[in-house]
Amino acid sequence: MAELTLPSHRSTAPPGDLAIWVFILAELLAFGVFFAAYAFGRAHNVALFNEMQATLDRQAGAINTVLLITASACVARAVEAVGRARQVSGARWLLAGILCGGGFLVVKGAEYAEKFSAGINLSTNTFYMFYLSLTFFHFMHVILGLVILTALWFKTRQGAYGPADMNGIESGAAYWHMVDLVWIVLFPLVYVMR
Repeated sequence: MAELTLPSHRSTAPPGDLAIWVFILAELLAFGVFFAAYAFGRAHNVALFNEMQATLDRQAGAINTVLLITASACVARAVEAVGRARQVSGARWLLAGILCGGGFLVVKGAEYAEKFSAGINLSTNTFYMFYLSLTFFHFMHVILGLVILTALWFKTRQGAYGPADMNGIESGAAYWHMVDLVWIVLFPLVYVMR
């Protein structure tokens, strides 16, 4: 007689630590307020926002979108690998995610350098006040995300995570995916939508 195997019971709780989810929700709320303020400012000065939006480098923004989506895919693969006790592969995927995130910082840094060298700053106009505030707030989150991914990379290489202990890597991955999600909203909102 064939043995009946029941599916394993999985928790419906989100992966990672509850504290990281509280933090992520607070960060999403902060970005949500920023996005609402941007939309309000845009609604009251459409001509200025359209004119200034045309001065942004959409190609750089699109490259950064690809870099962050790729980084998130790499981080997801790292979590999957570690969950299958493949720490070496997981560490490699984390490193790939870190490199993509670093690429984002380089491209965004070049954008900032170009704007600042043209004399653009927070007081240039309402559009640039929002553009610089929103993207720099996100830029700082990418830096924090890269610090977290680097710590995860070191710990994964040391074998600190595995199928029995996924909490740390899942928490870090959840934060990184939040950073990516915010950019996926920010890029079309600021660079594309008219």
